[in-house]
Amino acid sequence: MDLIFLSILLFSFAVWSWILQTLKSKFRKPAGKLPPGPKPYPIIGNILELGRKPHQSLAKLSQIYGPLIHLKLGSLTTVVVSSPDMAKLFLQKHDQVFSSRNHPVAIQALDHDKLSLVWIPVENQWRKLRKICREHMFSVPSLDSSQGLRRDRLQKLCEYVHRCCIDGKAVDVGRAAFTTSLNLMTATLFSEEFAAFDSASCEEFKEVVSGIMENIGKPNLADYFPLFRVLGPQGILRKNTVYFRRCFDIFEKIIAKRLEMRGRMSRKSDMLESLLDINERNVSELSILDIKHLLLDLFVAGTDTTSSAVEWAMSELLRHPDKMLKIKKELREVIGNNEQVAESDISRLPYLKAIVKETFRLHPTVPLLVPHKSTEDTEINGYTIPKNAKILINAWAIGRDSSTWLDPELFTPERFLESEMDFKGQHFELVPFGAGRRICAGLPLANRMVHLMIATLVHNFDWKLDGGLKPEELDLNESFGLTLQKTIPLKAVPIKFQPF
Repeated sequence: MDLIFLSILLFSFAVWSWILQTLKSKFRKPAGKLPPGPKPYPIIGNILELGRKPHQSLAKLSQIYGPLIHLKLGSLTTVVVSSPDMAKLFLQKHDQVFSSRNHPVAIQALDHDKLSLVWIPVENQWRKLRKICREHMFSVPSLDSSQGLRRDRLQKLCEYVHRCCIDGKAVDVGRAAFTTSLNLMTATLFSEEFAAFDSASCEEFKEVVSGIMENIGKPNLADYFPLFRVLGPQGILRKNTVYFRRCFDIFEKIIAKRLEMRGRMSRKSDMLESLLDINERNVSELSILDIKHLLLDLFVAGTDTTSSAVEWAMSELLRHPDKMLKIKKELREVIGNNEQVAESDISRLPYLKAIVKETFRLHPTVPLLVPHKSTEDTEINGYTIPKNAKILINAWAIGRDSSTWLDPELFTPERFLESEMDFKGQHFELVPFGAGRRICAGLPLANRMVHLMIATLVHNFDWKLDGGLKPEELDLNESFGLTLQKTIPLKAVPIKFQPF
């Protein structure tokens, strides 16, 4: 009986939401025609079109309706961009109009939508936070000065894999990459390491980070029907509030300890020290609350996306032994058999760089990017993009566009060897980090870490799939969230490498 009552209540909310939205739309209609798209059903609109893997469903719709489509998701007007030319219009030519964010309910936990670098509007506070990150963490001098941190964490990754090699134990590649990314980020932020390989603490942090990303990306009734926000029938806001609070509890203890130590012990050369310096000079410029929300952005984004990219790259290499052999040969010719790969070596490893680009093309870590929002009615190619529309850039579809890429479904790093194309925001055929003023702030660090982790895993070990799987049997199914994860984690057994 309770279930029937709840179903009736939810349905009633949906109907009222639709009625209110319909009435509202009668008073305000865009000045021109909307982009094409499937006909919406009453009340629910095109929600059923999304399916369990929205990036793939939307890519199929773009093949029917074109590279710019319009959907009605409940009461939410959504525009989906699925070609390089269209992406350039939204992310470069009309960047100012589309640089705001659409806020999913999940990100409103603990008011993160109002304080986060990722989600706040492009205004003074955003510019201050962006400048702080650039100057103290992601500039070339900052990254060069922290090379030792990355070298140490990569050495620990190598030592862990070597122990697995001796024991004949399979490595969960995604989890090992996550632990490495986690410890790199916490060392950079706090001069601390949070987890050991295969530890309960690592599993706990992975659960939190993956849960946050899944909740932000998951289709949520509360996003489509404003009246549902009161009930939160899927519990997504509640779950994210728990995850955010767990992170904040950790940050608060670290900050309190650091504040107590300041002036009594030698300074630490980390991001937290720089943030507290700014706070001490002018609390109105950067409050402790601002610091906690910025740390959350850096902590979550800096671990999940990097580890996911490494797992996808290793999956493709294990599925294509000829490509694995080719990168091994390049590494051993350039680096030698026994040397550790250094950041200065990356520029001398064109095939490694091609592998990373091809991985980002086929498996962009954020397949629909972080959603944008239109701040005014704007005409694009004869269509009106209405004010407050949610804008999704389907980086996954753009990377598999057959009009841009030859054999787009194939893993072919060679396509980049004679190409100047990159993923740093200038080439809209490849936009895994976005472009324009909202391009990912952490791209410079992610770029170094992904190259280094793949090179470390490939250069120092040979690999075979766990359980006697053949390369062609390796599962590449995806699980959708804000980031794209392998449904079945990659597990492979390291073998002591044999010199050529």
